[in-house]
Amino acid sequence: MAKKPAAASDETAKPKDDAPAPEKAKGEKKKPEAKPEKGEAKEAKPETSEKTPKKKKAAAEKKPAGEQTPAQPGKPVAASPAVEAKPAAAVAPSGDGQAERKKKKKPGTAPSRGKKLKNHLRNIQQKLLKEGPQPLKKAVSTLKSLKRSKMDETVEIHIFLGVDPTQSDQLIRGSVSLPNGIGKSVRVLVFCQSDNVAKAKAAGADFAGGAELIEKIQKENWLDFDIALATQDMMGQVSRLGKVLGPRGLMPTPKAGTVVSMTQDIGEVVKEFKAGKVEFRTDAGGNVHALLGKRSFAVEDLRQNLQAFLDHVSSLRPPAARGAFFRKISISTSMGPGVLIAWEVVHA
Repeated sequence: MAKKPAAASDETAKPKDDAPAPEKAKGEKKKPEAKPEKGEAKEAKPETSEKTPKKKKAAAEKKPAGEQTPAQPGKPVAASPAVEAKPAAAVAPSGDGQAERKKKKKPGTAPSRGKKLKNHLRNIQQKLLKEGPQPLKKAVSTLKSLKRSKMDETVEIHIFLGVDPTQSDQLIRGSVSLPNGIGKSVRVLVFCQSDNVAKAKAAGADFAGGAELIEKIQKENWLDFDIALATQDMMGQVSRLGKVLGPRGLMPTPKAGTVVSMTQDIGEVVKEFKAGKVEFRTDAGGNVHALLGKRSFAVEDLRQNLQAFLDHVSSLRPPAARGAFFRKISISTSMGPGVLIAWEVVHA
């Protein structure tokens, strides 16, 4: 019976968790709460209380739509509505862009042609391929029927010879006087002295003289002439002009017939070149090119010029040449297609 009050005393000694906390005395004052730091106080302020300066507002208004402003630390980023991307308007190319395009264009490319012109040229090519090589008279008639330009075009001849241009003994070079001329005025200069000056001018030479013409070419680089002739006694002085006249094909040479020997009449030589004496020589590919006249010439006149030229070239065949001498012959106008000639029937 004595143990019961001890147990009761133990229960009273333990505090109960469910018991309410003791009330504060009326006289006690509330302790002041700890003040937050300055940085924390600024973050605790609501976003609506912050006032953005006028400059920032103006900058925000100038920003284009769809561009998001960078997020500031400590502020939640509001999701902006999706803006549909509009396709960029086509910008017209500036003058610099057009200049770049012109620079990028490859040299030698022909300008674009119209559909009608393309079809016309295609039909002509098909017609010529179908007919193949033709006799002289028929080829000239076909060439005159293929009119393309309004101007009086020059008729040209192109021959592919069976020679080796790398061998000096197989090079072809010469000049031939065409019976009907070439329809072109030629300016002839003659290097001569004493009585030959008057003879050359009487025959139709545009310029005739000696040392004074040589000095004029050397000092003034004067080249207002198409053909240069020289008498044999003047070649010692004319040879000083080799660097000037040589690259332009104007240097007098015996092979081209532009050097007048002592036995020749200078007046007759000048007349031949004024009438239409044509010079020619093989190029690096073994081809010969020359003028035959104008498109306005009659068919028979062009045929005679063509026949005279082919006969003269045929007479210059080198002994070292093997096989067919005339591999391919074609005649054409300045702006027209080429018409093939049957070299087997050159004399037809």
